[in-house]
Amino acid sequence: MNAKILIIGACGQIGTELTHKLREIYGIENVVASDIRKLNNDVVNNGIFEVVNALDYNQIQHLVEEYQITDVYLMAALLSATAEKNPAFAWDLNMNSLFHVLNLAKAGKIKKIFWPSSIAVFGPTTPSVNTPQYTIMEPTTVYGISKQTGERWCEYYNKQYGVDVRSIRYPGLISWTTEPGGGTTDYAVEIYHQALLKGKYKCFLSEDTALPMMYMDDAIKATIEIMQADADKIKIRSSYNLSGVSFTPKEIAEEIKKHIPEFRITYKPDFRQKIADSWPASIDDTNAREDWQWKHQFDLATMTIEMLENLK
Repeated sequence: MNAKILIIGACGQIGTELTHKLREIYGIENVVASDIRKLNNDVVNNGIFEVVNALDYNQIQHLVEEYQITDVYLMAALLSATAEKNPAFAWDLNMNSLFHVLNLAKAGKIKKIFWPSSIAVFGPTTPSVNTPQYTIMEPTTVYGISKQTGERWCEYYNKQYGVDVRSIRYPGLISWTTEPGGGTTDYAVEIYHQALLKGKYKCFLSEDTALPMMYMDDAIKATIEIMQADADKIKIRSSYNLSGVSFTPKEIAEEIKKHIPEFRITYKPDFRQKIADSWPASIDDTNAREDWQWKHQFDLATMTIEMLENLK
C-alpha cells in the first residue's frame, strides 16, 4: 500500500472519480492530482493538486521526482466526438502523453502505469456481438486510431523494456458526478439529466443503436483492481476487453419511464451515429474475468436507480 500516485487528467470524467477513490484508499498525502487547468472542484480543493501539461515531458518528470511517484494513471485524452473536430491535436495529445509516461518508466523513474484504451479501437469490420479480445481492429476515428496505436506501444514497451503498463478498453461510461466529456456514448448520461430537468430528450443516436456501457463505479473498480493485481496475473499488455451492460437508447428510455412515466424521447441522429455504428454492440471480457477476477456490479436497472436518485 506504499504507492505514491500521480493522476494526469484528474479533472476529466473518469479522473474526477478515480482521484476521489484513490485518495480514499491510499490517503490524501499519497495521491497527486494534476490537470492542464485548475478548476474550483473537489479534485483541486481536497488534496494535492498540480497544474501540468500532459504534452510537457519535463513538467511530468519534475512532478514524478518531486513527489517520488511510483504509479501513474494517464487519463488525459481527447475523446471520440471532440477528436474528430481537431484530429492533429487529438493525435498529439493522445500519443505523446503516453510516450512521455512510457519513457519515464523505461528510465526507471516510475514502477507502474495505467493507461486507458477504449472500444473505439474496434471498427465496422470487427464482429459486433460479443466482440472477442483478439479480433480485427480497423478503427475509423482519430480517437480509435490513437488508442489502437497506444495499445501496440504499451505491449512493445512491456516486452522490450519490461515496463509494467496495464490497460483496459473502456466501454461507454455513465456517471452522475461529472458532465459528459465529448464522447459518442454521452447520450446515456445526458438522457438522465434531461429526464429530470425537462421530462424529454432528443437523442443523437437512433433508437436501436446497441453499445457496450458501464456505470462509472464499475469502471473505477476495474481500474484500481487491475493496478492492484499481481504483475504475473496481467497476461495481456496491450489492453483488456471490459464489459458491464449493453443497451440501446430505446431500452434506457423504457427503464427511465419506470421511474418517470411521462418521460418522452425523440431521435435525431447526427455525425456521432456513424461513429457508434462502427463500434461493437457487446463485448466478451472473459480474459479480464479469468486473469484478474473482474466482475461488474451494475446492470441497467440498478444503474438507472443510482443515476436518478443522485442527480435529483
